[in-house]
Amino acid sequence: MTMQAREFGVLAANVALLAILAFCAHGYFTRGNLFDLFLSAMPVMIVAIGMTLIILAGHIDISVGSVFALSSVVMGMCAASGVPTILSAFAACGVGAFCGAFNGVLVAKLRMPSIVVTLATMVALRDGLRWKTQGAWVEGLPARFQWFGMSSASYNILCFLIVVFLVALSAFGLRYLRLGRAVFATGSNESAARMAGIDTSKIVLGVFALTGLFTGLAAALNAARFKQIPSNSGIGLELKVIAAVAVGGAAITGGSASITGTVLGVVLLNGIGSALTYLGISAYWEKAIQGGIILIAVAIDAIKTPRRQGENAVAA
Repeated sequence: MTMQAREFGVLAANVALLAILAFCAHGYFTRGNLFDLFLSAMPVMIVAIGMTLIILAGHIDISVGSVFALSSVVMGMCAASGVPTILSAFAACGVGAFCGAFNGVLVAKLRMPSIVVTLATMVALRDGLRWKTQGAWVEGLPARFQWFGMSSASYNILCFLIVVFLVALSAFGLRYLRLGRAVFATGSNESAARMAGIDTSKIVLGVFALTGLFTGLAAALNAARFKQIPSNSGIGLELKVIAAVAVGGAAITGGSASITGTVLGVVLLNGIGSALTYLGISAYWEKAIQGGIILIAVAIDAIKTPRRQGENAVAA
């Protein structure tokens, strides 16, 4: 897959950041720290793949953090009640897919704005979960819950293989499959896509459901790292994911994005967050940087996007 200029810029930023850390923070490149960095970036990477599809289709989903928390708690409750860990993980994926499909139905079928729909579900799920759990963590998990009963090394390898598989499959699908081209067409010009015979409502519903599934998978893999599951997990996840997709070169208005850019964006943002700690800079700057990246990406997108209403008026 060829890289665009924006992706080269993100790659250059990653190289520059690593060079700075090589001189200023030698402990950054230890094996243990690199594994920790991967595990912390893993949920963001998996959810960001789905978010790339949603933004590519011309929409956005800010409920992924709440869906992540709900999926995590459901998996923990299932496991604590005696359900086998692998089946509990499938339950988490199912919950995520259902929440994503619910958002997708409201957006695709009822034509409701995705930002409004996902804002509502974000608040409803987060507050509903807080009411159900009273803020308590899920405890009493079986002994073989952590690492899915494997060694930590085997678990790390499993997670790495899953991430690589999802990245490769998504990149291949967007580039070579008809469904991938349909997602591009839907985000570029939905009316034209419908005239070309594409059922855009199914495309939109599909990308929301798939993102929910990915969010549930990310929650399951992340939950298996610990012996307890916090009910408030996933806070700020939506900001990290959207920022990663935006910095990777995706057009917020849809029609332009790449999995390669998203991967580079996740690596850069995760590297910045950990680098702040190693360089002795307050971690509070991380969210400020993420918000600034989103603002810059939207501004660039607004400058590059043609003023379609004006063009349509002239054409008329």
